[in-house]
Amino acid sequence: MHLLPLMAAHWPAVRAIYAEGMATGNATFTTEPPAWEAWDASHLPTCRLVAADAAGQVLGWAALSPVSGRCVYAGVAEVSVYVGAAARGQGVGRALMNALVTESEQNGLWTLQAGIFPENTASLRLHEAVGFRPVGRRERIGQLHGHWRNTLLLERRSAVVGTTDTILA
Repeated sequence: MHLLPLMAAHWPAVRAIYAEGMATGNATFTTEPPAWEAWDASHLPTCRLVAADAAGQVLGWAALSPVSGRCVYAGVAEVSVYVGAAARGQGVGRALMNALVTESEQNGLWTLQAGIFPENTASLRLHEAVGFRPVGRRERIGQLHGHWRNTLLLERRSAVVGTTDTILA
């Protein structure tokens, strides 16, 4: 397995993996994968990765979205990570997340956050394994297929970026 920058040419495979995650009912509130242009516009231009096997088949992907357009949150991003059904449990998610954390810090991001359905225990374990911690529970935050769903809010604060300034109380 090797990690590559996620490019437009990867979109068909990335879209298929995204759809597999959607089909589980425990990955996202999104119910249909968007067109490349919409996905591209909603994610940061950096910190986009795919994991591919030796034959070049995409096994999974990870990317970051801005959490706000306000400049004070410029160093905060939301994580998306998806692994194809056939590649789950093989370390693909861990490799993507470790690389995403490294790349996010190289790009000046100090906090990564994730909203995860409580039923998605594999994603919760993955995020906690790379340094995310639970910071809250959002009850009935949105509906998926007509049912209210809760999410757990996790975050990872960088030990590299944004560590030297004094915090005023």
